[in-house]
Parts: sequence; C-alpha cells; structure tokens
Amino acid sequence: MKIILTHEVSGLGTPGDVVEVKNGYGRNYLLPQGFAMPWSKGAEKQVTVIKRARESREIRDLGQATEVRGQLENLRVGMKARAGDGGRLFGSITAAEVVEAVTAAGGPTLDRRRLEMPGAIKSLGNYQVSVKLHPEVTAKFTLDVTKSK
Repeated sequence: MKIILTHEVSGLGTPGDVVEVKNGYGRNYLLPQGFAMPWSKGAEKQVTVIKRARESREIRDLGQATEVRGQLENLRVGMKARAGDGGRLFGSITAAEVVEAVTAAGGPTLDRRRLEMPGAIKSLGNYQVSVKLHPEVTAKFTLDVTKSK
C-alpha cells in the first residue's frame, strides 16, 4: 500500500514522505490515527505543501542547532499552574504549554513534537526537558513549575 505520511513516524519517515507499507499497517493504524493519507495523484500536490511547512520549522544545519542549544541551555523557563495543597497539579503540563513557556521566556520557537519530557508533569517542582534539535544535537533546559495564585 502506498501512503503519504502527514506526521513523523519513527522507523518509517517524516511528514511528506511517500512510503510503501503493508496493507494492514496502513489501513488499521496509520490512516485511522491520522499519521498518513492514501496516495493519489491529487495528494502528490499536498506533499509539496507539507514539505514546505516542514522546511520552515526545521533547523537547517548543525551550526544553527548548536546556536539554538546554547540559547536553550542558558534559559530558565518558569510556568505557573493551578495546584492543590500537596503540590499536585489540577491536570498536567503538556508539550504545547512548555513550548509556549519557552517562547514567553525569550527562547526560540520549538516544535512540540521534538520535546522529550520526563513522563507526565503532574506536580510542582523542577524538571529537565530535552529537545531533539538535530539528529546530532539535543538540548536540555530546566522547567520550573510553580503554584499560581
């Protein structure tokens, strides 16, 4: 089965790639989850739009990745969240909220799918969050979750 990936799938490819997969894997997993769309001549035009959007988000080269890593590692990101008396949050901190906090703290714009968080953040405290900027470069920064009034 020939499909076009719309999301990054580890071991398979990145958005915009046209790949050949087994029928069951494509029909039962990739298509229902929204990770891919069926290949057709009309969909081939959408591939260029997906690739153009991906290129605008991606970090171009190793030099730019190390520059962004330097910015992130010197950055102290703080977030305020609603919490109970024991320090347990009402809900949890998502990757999208972390990306917004990094941007608000004066850091670079990141892709939420590149974040590697230490499980679900459900309590107050400091957390180490890593970001895969480039296949060879990973940056780490500290996220400080405090109680909002």
